[in-house]
Amino acid sequence: MTTLAERLGHAPDVKLVILSCDDLGASHASNVGVFQAMREGAATCASIMVPAPWACHAANNVAPGDDIGVHLTLNAEHSCYRWGPITSSPSLLSGEGGFPRSLEDLWEHADHTEVLRELRAQIERALAWGIDVTHLAPHLSAITLRPEFFDVYLELAFEYRLPIRLPSTVTAEHAGFPFRQLAADEGVVFPDHFDHDWRAGSSDRVFDAIAALQPGVTEIHIQPAIDTPEVRAFAGDAADGWVADLKLATSDALRAALDASGAVTIGFKELRAAQRA
Repeated sequence: MTTLAERLGHAPDVKLVILSCDDLGASHASNVGVFQAMREGAATCASIMVPAPWACHAANNVAPGDDIGVHLTLNAEHSCYRWGPITSSPSLLSGEGGFPRSLEDLWEHADHTEVLRELRAQIERALAWGIDVTHLAPHLSAITLRPEFFDVYLELAFEYRLPIRLPSTVTAEHAGFPFRQLAADEGVVFPDHFDHDWRAGSSDRVFDAIAALQPGVTEIHIQPAIDTPEVRAFAGDAADGWVADLKLATSDALRAALDASGAVTIGFKELRAAQRA
């Protein structure tokens, strides 16, 4: 079988790395941090949270050639910093305003039809803002490993001909359904390797992933942000991790680790081209 690396024009034993930034649009601090990580650091792409308060600002600062996906959003996890659906979707609202904070609350009440309508609207708004959307990546993995919503994920990926993020550290048996095989059967492209157990500010996590790279495409995600009073007010201790992620993304140590591994850095644009081919 032809490997994903070969479909991208590389030898099958090449190590390809996507260094992606989550939560573009979540705050002004994240916008500045993500663009800095991409333009001054080693990050290769990002995904925008369309319903979040600073998404329009992020869209206005996307430059031609930026590799930007949609961070499909159905949760607002911060207690005092809220955002909600951009469609009329009562089942996606929590009792405190905006999306539910927890995944459990979302899964208990979310209506399948409203989930599909909302996430399609988020993609359409990103396109209307002029973003050349390159991929889809659910916020907090809300629809990734839930069989009742995974078909929404696949339907949108197929409809818009976009690659997606899928974990490789969760087995089909553990998830309860063959999510990676279902995506492959539909012709949807996704990285070979992705550990969805994200921990903010954990440089060890990133360096360990680089040291253990396998042949094929590996996605490693971070959440960079600059240090501001506002981001510390709504994010609490998490802000330390986000600021550390930005420092990591722009560090010489990260570039040195990537060089030492022999990895080739790419973005999701290359995966999109392979899928559409």
